Amino acid sequence: MKFKFDKNMLTLYAITDRKCNSKFTLFDMVDFALQGGATIVQLREKELDERAFAKEASIIKRVCHRYGVPLIINDNLEVALKSGADGVHVGLDDMPIDEIRRQTGSDFIIGATAKTVLQAQNAQKLGADYLGVGAVFPSSTKADAKRITKEQLIEISNSVNVPIVAIGGITLENAHTLNDSGISGIAVVSSLFAAEDIKKAAEDLRKISETIIQ
Repeated sequence: MKFKFDKNMLTLYAITDRKCNSKFTLFDMVDFALQGGATIVQLREKELDERAFAKEASIIKRVCHRYGVPLIINDNLEVALKSGADGVHVGLDDMPIDEIRRQTGSDFIIGATAKTVLQAQNAQKLGADYLGVGAVFPSSTKADAKRITKEQLIEISNSVNVPIVAIGGITLENAHTLNDSGISGIAVVSSLFAAEDIKKAAEDLRKISETIIQ
């Protein structure tokens, strides 16, 4: 299954964290999120070795594709290529975006982190398909994440043509404050995967995202 990137994929961007929920397997957590309307999934694993990561990614990819949703791998191009994932998301200190594009071609989805206008414009220039911008609120999954204001989010959004997904501490309670910020979606971790009912959380988060995206 091949995906042509579209900004609508960013509406509800689900980022995995297996530590969020001890009741379910990661496979089930992702399946519930997809049932509820997640539009893209990023597999984030900081502690697995590359072989185990790639094996897990292959399994998660199958469930994503069953729902017609792309799988993005966090920070690891090799795992993305070995597993047949649909893209990769890279941070500021990871492999250069233009080098990834040379290795993968135009169909491969590349997301990049940006916290400033300069970083956003540079990522766009190098070929990123979308930008993850934040942290827009305090984040329980990244306590040391640098915060940005809504004004900075708007400034970054206005400085580039590629779509932006807001990330960092987004919940059902605060997501509405991102209205009119120019974003194309919200990226969520604990507000989705730590929920008692992951499917219901996905349904609710997608609904609110659809009211604030542009």
